[in-house]
Amino acid sequence: MSECNHDCSSCSANCGERQQPESFIENLNPRSSVKKVIGIVSGKGGVGKSLVTTLCACEMSRRGKHVAILDADVTGPSVPRAFGMTQKAVSDGELIYPATSKGGIDVMSINLLLDNTSDPVVWRGPVIASAVKQFWSDVLWDGVDCMFIDMPPGTGDVPLTVFQSIPVDGIIIVTSPQELVTMIVEKAARMAEMMNVPILGLVENMSYIECPDCGKKISIFGESKIEYAAAAHKTKVLGRLPIKPEIAAAVDAGCIEDIDGGQWLSAAADVIEAL
Repeated sequence: MSECNHDCSSCSANCGERQQPESFIENLNPRSSVKKVIGIVSGKGGVGKSLVTTLCACEMSRRGKHVAILDADVTGPSVPRAFGMTQKAVSDGELIYPATSKGGIDVMSINLLLDNTSDPVVWRGPVIASAVKQFWSDVLWDGVDCMFIDMPPGTGDVPLTVFQSIPVDGIIIVTSPQELVTMIVEKAARMAEMMNVPILGLVENMSYIECPDCGKKISIFGESKIEYAAAAHKTKVLGRLPIKPEIAAAVDAGCIEDIDGGQWLSAAADVIEAL
């Protein structure tokens, strides 16, 4: 029998000293309550994770849920701008209070703490990861039914921190029609599988434009590959978002809550509601 190295994660022996693998999950503060946590991820930037996050949040809020968004994209936060938030998050010395949108969605983002929202956050990865954990544990999340986490792109420090430190119930992967992006999204899907995080489904952004005269849908980025990607990971297609000037204008104006995302993302909301 080999000498014990006290690494139970790599040992199959069922001895009396066996310990469960250490959990890295951060506890919520006792005054907080979050029922379900959904991560919005992609392996590449610029595909519309923040747009999908805010539209899903608005749709769940319309369904009567108390919704929150944790903006984990610390170096590129955009969620407060989409909701037109100008107020700051405040603290009572013990907890930070999130800002609340006009429609009642709680939001925590680094831009709610900066004096100037255009100031860059020049931090190294471990510091950013620590800030994300604090957004979970040091913020008062009061009676939240569904929290969305807007992830930064890629498979680096922050996604790893979120998957290890926050009890994520499932992720939605955002993609676009280009084959290159579909290939990179494979990385996000495989990371989730490695971390044992359920993939709820895929959402394709910039899927098509619709002719204002005849209503024909035109795939300007080529034929979609999303059905193949969904089949490869035994998951579902939860929605296809078009390119619409009205959506971009609403985000720029801070009026994302005026957009009815349910016409494209009702399947995503159904899956989240069924959890």
